[in-house]
Amino acid sequence: MRDYRREGFEGLKPKARSDRGQSRKIPPELQERLLSLRKEQPGIPVSVFYDQLIAKGVILPCDFSYSSVYRFLKRQDLVRGEIRREPERKRFAYDTVNMLWQGDVSYGPYLKLNGRKVQAFLFAFIDDCSRLIPFARFCLSEKYDSLKIVFKEALLRRGIPRMVYVDNGKIYHSDQFHVVCASLGIALIHTRPYDAQAKGKIERFFLTVKQRFYSRLEPDDLSSLESLNRAFWEWLETDYHRSVHTALGMSPLDKFLSQASQVRMVEDPASLEQLFLQRERRTVKHDGTISLNKRLFEVPPQFIGQKIEVRFDPENPGRVFVFAGGVMVAEAKPVNLADNARVKRDRSLSFARMLDEEGKG
Repeated sequence: MRDYRREGFEGLKPKARSDRGQSRKIPPELQERLLSLRKEQPGIPVSVFYDQLIAKGVILPCDFSYSSVYRFLKRQDLVRGEIRREPERKRFAYDTVNMLWQGDVSYGPYLKLNGRKVQAFLFAFIDDCSRLIPFARFCLSEKYDSLKIVFKEALLRRGIPRMVYVDNGKIYHSDQFHVVCASLGIALIHTRPYDAQAKGKIERFFLTVKQRFYSRLEPDDLSSLESLNRAFWEWLETDYHRSVHTALGMSPLDKFLSQASQVRMVEDPASLEQLFLQRERRTVKHDGTISLNKRLFEVPPQFIGQKIEVRFDPENPGRVFVFAGGVMVAEAKPVNLADNARVKRDRSLSFARMLDEEGKG
């Protein structure tokens, strides 16, 4: 009451100490030295820094505790967790569709498959300009095969982007993904490590999926992966793509279609299939065979002794294609030992090759 009568409402507010922000235990001359030493090693934990101060004789443990040093450094923003500064961010959006796609994967719901719970993963790409989803799909694996399916379908449906912006996940750093993007003239850009906020638009889409799609799922939708994707694609096309986006003032589909003339579509889907094939280098043995995934394949005899590039689909390992100069020149056939035992050999050719080898010896 006395404080109120003297100073009014201001007199009731808590009073800050006059020495606030200053260490009452560490003398000023030592504070300067601690700051100098800390700036030389800003990344080490404060506990290690404190031990080094004692080992070097800068302070004695009986004079200054670890807590005193920690509080002092914290006030100076020199604690390890506060040294790291977030990168400067500014909201941006390209004004042309298919200029930039952001891609990522999100944990999805659990499915009941064969009596056990299996988690699904949502792979998706989003167009930075229109917020349209070129393609998205739930998969049962986080491996490259799932990314390949989604990215290939996105290219066929919505055209080829100029840039693709993804994080540092292992699948996005795979050689095959780099080759596909480079072959199509797509610049592949990675975020900084541990910087999920950099892909704000795809992260916001995943939040929309959790809020507006997961809440409407029925038990039947979780009975199989096909049922989940069917329900998701229906929601995506009828709800998300056709609802007015607050940042655009129109729906993502309308925004994308308004610039349809800017879209560069895939001219030859067959050539796109070849780009997504896995690539390996193999040396052809003297019997005209190569080994791939513990299986033998025959190649044309003109490649004997040469190192060739073979491409194949891991989901269909029985078909292997031979490429030279980026062009498919032959198809390797699985070796059938029983059939080869009945094939008539060209003995004259074999005899001539034997003489040639003996001459070289």
